[in-house]
Amino acid sequence: MASPISALNHYRPQIEYGETAGWREVAEFLEARTTLSKTDIIATLTGLQDAVLHFNLQGRGVKLEGLGTYLPNINYQGEIDAAHRLDRRLKRQLNNGSFSGKIRNKKNIGKTVEQVVAMWNAEHPDDPVLY
Repeated sequence: MASPISALNHYRPQIEYGETAGWREVAEFLEARTTLSKTDIIATLTGLQDAVLHFNLQGRGVKLEGLGTYLPNINYQGEIDAAHRLDRRLKRQLNNGSFSGKIRNKKNIGKTVEQVVAMWNAEHPDDPVLY
């Protein structure tokens, strides 16, 4: 018997990631659009990383307008990390319909849990999801 989570994970829309842009590529992108040099941009990004670490180590969040907020977290084992909360405007821009990447299972966008479970059960009669 399959779980509803198995069905949802199998059919959920997923972005097919391209190659991640590193600091150098980002710096080149910004260099072409600003008056800053690639070296200045990399130094600024490194300084930004240091600033986020500095304030998070003090238990303070860091809000970067247009990007989001970095908040320190702690788990039950005492490990500290930082969560990123995406800026609302940036999220709206990501969802304005101009996404040009590839999406796997795009046809399933908007389906309900019940519809996904029905799809799973139709395609996997020997391993149905039962509630």
